[in-house]
Amino acid sequence: MTQDPAGSLLSLPPPHVPAAALADLAAMHWGLGGRLHPLTSERDQNHRLDTLRGSFTLKLANPAEPAALTRFQTEALLHAARHAPDLPTPRVVPTRDGRTILPTPEGALRLLTWLPGTPLAHLARTPALAAAIGTALGRLDATLASFSHPAADHHLLWDIRNARDLAPLAAALPDDLKPRIAAFLTRFATRTAPALDQLPRQVIHGDFNPHNLLADPDAPTSLAGILDFGDMTLSHRICDLAVAASYLIDPSEPPALLVPLVRAYHQANPLTEGELRLLPDLITARLVTTLTISAWRAARYPQNAPYILRNAPTSRAGLDALCDPDALAAQLLHACESPPR
Repeated sequence: MTQDPAGSLLSLPPPHVPAAALADLAAMHWGLGGRLHPLTSERDQNHRLDTLRGSFTLKLANPAEPAALTRFQTEALLHAARHAPDLPTPRVVPTRDGRTILPTPEGALRLLTWLPGTPLAHLARTPALAAAIGTALGRLDATLASFSHPAADHHLLWDIRNARDLAPLAAALPDDLKPRIAAFLTRFATRTAPALDQLPRQVIHGDFNPHNLLADPDAPTSLAGILDFGDMTLSHRICDLAVAASYLIDPSEPPALLVPLVRAYHQANPLTEGELRLLPDLITARLVTTLTISAWRAARYPQNAPYILRNAPTSRAGLDALCDPDALAAQLLHACESPPR
């Protein structure tokens, strides 16, 4: 059988278990009764569970997800809760008999605390908010640097270091983007990837995008929630920052939000010169990854296309704006050498 170019986790649709069956499992194993509200997800089946004891997130993993990978994500959340309890990450809620993961025939089931707030995707992006994102991600990466797991080093197509593997999916891109992205992937393979291989590696969140970050609308310069640890992997630390940066590009002035983001990260978790010099290329790699995978998945699952393509317009605008990576790298280096104004 021919191997799917995107891998099974991106190729299979999310599970679809009746809400009543999931409610029965929540009542039986967590002692919680209440109302389930479906949540959108790329790979898993998620619900908000509203009960008399508060709200929770009930997560049913994609059946293609290996059990070791689910344990890796769960143990990372437990590690963050122990070592950085003030970071707003979800808390794992054990079953009545103390299990953090409940195996089911349809996939691994977990219960997490619900984090209230407004997704940053719905808020104005300001320098102060960009700095808050940088501080939170810098602290999270500093915390995850001491975490290891046997399943951490798995292949994930969303991981920037694997951008060379996007080529088989590129046929789904709009025709006007295909030559440009093909040229970038060649540059990545010959120039960016060898330099990236020399940079620090650790477990990273992998998807610090505005849909996965929450803020209090009355205090939008501090994060109220960090969600979705499903793209965690062992990669290069700077790739985590590149993901966050790819969603904070002002097309009219790219440094406007990138400078406060990167400076705040650097203050929380100091970066090397090599990381800063490579960052613009890695931001571009994430934009290319988003556009390519989204186009491929939207063509494969047209019924879920609006959700899959939600970040494509922003990514296209960002790609158009990043026309001088060397100049941007120089600005970021200067910002991290200078005290904040």
